[in-house]
Amino acid sequence: MKNKTGMAIGFIAGVAGFLFLFKIIILDNTPPSDELAPGIVVMASILNGIILSYIGSLLQNYLRKKKTL
Repeated sequence: MKNKTGMAIGFIAGVAGFLFLFKIIILDNTPPSDELAPGIVVMASILNGIILSYIGSLLQNYLRKKKTL
């Protein structure tokens, strides 16, 4: 599980961060009569989580290699 920690933390941070910023920036400024497609929001959130999990994995591998040298 140690080798997946960076990916898991990156994914959770990416998804939660995107949804939080989406609520703050988009939903508070959108009138209730407008319809937003929830599927697109979820897909964008998951895509953001995948990108940040990849970055977290790269960061974890970099720090691990740097520590052993």
